[in-house]
Amino acid sequence: MKISWIGNHEEGLEAFERTAKRGFINGFITLDDEAFAKRSAGSRDYIDIAERYGIKVYPISTIKNEESYGIIKSLSPDLMVVFGWSEILPERLLNLAKIGTVGTHAALLPHNRGSAPVNWAIIRGEEITGNTLMWLTKDVDSGIIIDQTAFPITLFDTCKTIYDKVARSNADMLDKLIDALIQGRRPLMDIKNETDEPLLPRRRPKDGLIDWQQDAKKIYDFIRALTIPYPGAFTFLNGKKYLIWEAMVLPLKCSEEPGTIAGGAYGFMDCGVIAATKDCYICITMIEDEEGRRYSGSALYELGLKGAFGNE
Repeated sequence: MKISWIGNHEEGLEAFERTAKRGFINGFITLDDEAFAKRSAGSRDYIDIAERYGIKVYPISTIKNEESYGIIKSLSPDLMVVFGWSEILPERLLNLAKIGTVGTHAALLPHNRGSAPVNWAIIRGEEITGNTLMWLTKDVDSGIIIDQTAFPITLFDTCKTIYDKVARSNADMLDKLIDALIQGRRPLMDIKNETDEPLLPRRRPKDGLIDWQQDAKKIYDFIRALTIPYPGAFTFLNGKKYLIWEAMVLPLKCSEEPGTIAGGAYGFMDCGVIAATKDCYICITMIEDEEGRRYSGSALYELGLKGAFGNE
C-alpha cells in the first residue's frame, strides 16, 4: 500500500513514525520554512523521521496550488493521510487517492466542528473530548466517521497534554484502519456526522487577551487552553504586555477589583503572583515580558509586580 502523507502539526508525529516504520509512506508533504513560521505547534521532527526512513520530503507554501496537485498526482497514492493540516483540501486532491483520503479532527464529531477544537473545549470548560478519524470530503469535518476515541479533560490538562492524547489516538486509529484495508475491509462507525452546531471560529494570537472580570476557573481554563506551544494568554500591567504561561486557582474569596495584584506567593518549591478575579484569587507561576524573558520561581517573585492587570 502506498500512503502519501500531508502534515505539519506535532499531533501527527507518532502516527507518522509508526507508519513510516511499516514502510508504507511514499512521500511527505509539509510546509516550507516561510509558511511554517506562521503556524503554531508545528514540528520539524517530521523531516528527521522522513530522512531516517528514506521518505522524500516535499515542502510547499499551500496545498491548494498547482505544484501541490502535481506532487500528489505523481505519488499516485492508494491512501492519503492528512493529520495536523490547517487548510481544507480541494476536492480534486481528495480524489487522487485510489482508496480515499483520511484525516482526524480533535473532537468527538459531530460536536465541535471547525477550528482549534482542543483550545475551545478547554476554554468552554468541557470535561470530555476526543478524536475522530474520518474519510475527508470537501466540506469541513463532515466526512464519514471511521473511528473515535474519547478521553477526559481533567483539571490538570493543558492544550499540550490533550494534544498528546490526540497524538496517541491518531496512531492507534490509523494502525487499525491500515490493518483493515490490507484485509479488504473498509471500516466505519454508525454515527451520523450531522449537526446544527455552528463551526468553531478560528483563533488568532490577538484573541488571547485575559478578561479579569471572569471568575478564576474561567481565567485558569483560558490560560491552560492557550499555553505552550500556542501563542499564549496575555494581559497588560502598567502599560506593558505580559504573556501568562502557567497559573493555579486559589479558592479564597477576594474583595479587590478584578486584576488587582494582591501580592507575591513564595516557597522553596515554587513562587507566584497572586491576582484577584471576579470571585477568588489566581496565582500566576510563569510569566513572559515584552522582551521574551520568562520568569518563574524566585525570579518571578523578585520582580515585585504591583498594580492591576488589565486590557492596556
